[in-house]
Amino acid sequence: MEKIRITVEHLVSLCGIPDGYVPLARHLVLVVVAVILSALAGWLCRCFIPLIHKVTAKTSNGWDDALLNERVLRSACSIVPAVVIWQLLPMVFYEYPVAREVLARLTAIYITVMMTRTGIVFIDSFKLLEGDTRTARQQYLYSFCGVLKIVLFFIAAIVVVSIAINQSPATLLAGLGAASAVTMLVFQDTIKGLVAGIRLTSNDMLRKGDWITVPSAGANGTVEEISLTVVKVRNFDNTIVTVTPQVLVDGSFQNWKGMREGAGRKQARKVYFDFGSVSLVDDGTKQQLVADGFATKEEVQGQVANVTLYRQYVERWLASQPSVVSDMTILVRQAEATQAGMCLEFVFWLQEKSGPEYERATSLIMEYIYAAARQFGLTIYQQFPRQ
Repeated sequence: MEKIRITVEHLVSLCGIPDGYVPLARHLVLVVVAVILSALAGWLCRCFIPLIHKVTAKTSNGWDDALLNERVLRSACSIVPAVVIWQLLPMVFYEYPVAREVLARLTAIYITVMMTRTGIVFIDSFKLLEGDTRTARQQYLYSFCGVLKIVLFFIAAIVVVSIAINQSPATLLAGLGAASAVTMLVFQDTIKGLVAGIRLTSNDMLRKGDWITVPSAGANGTVEEISLTVVKVRNFDNTIVTVTPQVLVDGSFQNWKGMREGAGRKQARKVYFDFGSVSLVDDGTKQQLVADGFATKEEVQGQVANVTLYRQYVERWLASQPSVVSDMTILVRQAEATQAGMCLEFVFWLQEKSGPEYERATSLIMEYIYAAARQFGLTIYQQFPRQ
């Protein structure tokens, strides 16, 4: 650096500039040289970015591509020119200590801010390691990254203030001990969110990509984001509902993960029948039911009620449907009767688990069950009888 300064002073003196303007010209040239060197250093750093990408692309690991992405590398390159300027300031403004001190503090503040920004971008890069779902270990790491970003902001603020007032950061940190209560009050939501997030992940209650229902918050959709202070849920109408982790832990919510991972989705429907339509089946009706395939000869032996044949037929019919999981529970049972009449509950599991396909399959099955009741002489209850 000293050689650069001496060379610049020699060149300025050779240009024939009057002695009164030599100091000004010398400082202007040194400023230009410092700017050129800093810009050259930044350009050289950016030239290494494609090389780094080629190296990471050749590795079999995916974490290096995510953590050393374009944003991280460019943010890191933005620090280098400021470091060069900070190193050259004593040479450029050696005759102006006040200006050198002010510019050195401003440059140090800029370096601190850019280093913090690079750290934040690097921490955010961990999100690129995720898929559509997030494991419990990834959620732990994600919660820790949220805390780490807050710590970085806090340390950066302390360092910036200490540089601005020319005090040691340790002195400011010692003074913050008395303000710990205020700090706890300011960050109470973050602390509660961290604890709630740890409870959610440690018990494997919630992951990114899960379908949850939170009646108190009007949430019924897929979890898109889990952070320290908020859980974002995209409803099936594409609206976004935000719920705090504390609400999920303290209250209750329904997670449909088990249904999605299982073989099928359970459906249980209750249908009420008029007691006046329940009767024993006569011989003519038995023959007709057997001829139409609604009953077998073994089922119509002896005295049998029409509702019994109906239950047996529906169970047999449900087991034959391709949309129903045949190796899981298929049951048509009598539930407790009410003033609405005799209650039959239809329990079965569908192959389709969500979306229009599930609703369409349920509708087709129940519509047939309603219509088949008439073949057995059963009447479905309705409050106002058909005229």
